[in-house]
Amino acid sequence: MDDRAKNTINCGLDVNDYNLVSTCETAQEMCRMLEFTQKDTNQVKETKKNTLVLQYDAFKMKEHESINEIYSRFALIINGLQLLGKVYPKNKMDDHSNEVSSFVKKFDYDKLKIAFLELSENHEKLKLKNVALKKKVLSLINNVEELASEKEELD
Repeated sequence: MDDRAKNTINCGLDVNDYNLVSTCETAQEMCRMLEFTQKDTNQVKETKKNTLVLQYDAFKMKEHESINEIYSRFALIINGLQLLGKVYPKNKMDDHSNEVSSFVKKFDYDKLKIAFLELSENHEKLKLKNVALKKKVLSLINNVEELASEKEELD
């Protein structure tokens, strides 16, 4: 009977846990060993869960953070909590989502698009002026060199 219990336990273990209990003589020994090693894991999980709950409760947009970064950070917190067994009701998560959405709504994308187009147009004009200025400078340098060579010929 004990061999069947040991076999059942072994079938449900990953390699690391199997290595921990492979030298145990009885199924009871195996269970005690697994329970002992999982206690610390449970404490770590509880600490991580508490940390994520604090992050969730204090969740705010950081300065210079993009919308994608906000949603990614929020998703990491929510997914981590769900993996650790802490599930928030949808309406509570929506409060944070609404906060982010209201921030997004503050932007007038039409105005931003127009400003971007104006900036691009000004940038192109400046590039053309820069090219024209470089040509003038090169022309002046050539003129100075010609005058210098003419002066040398006269001397």
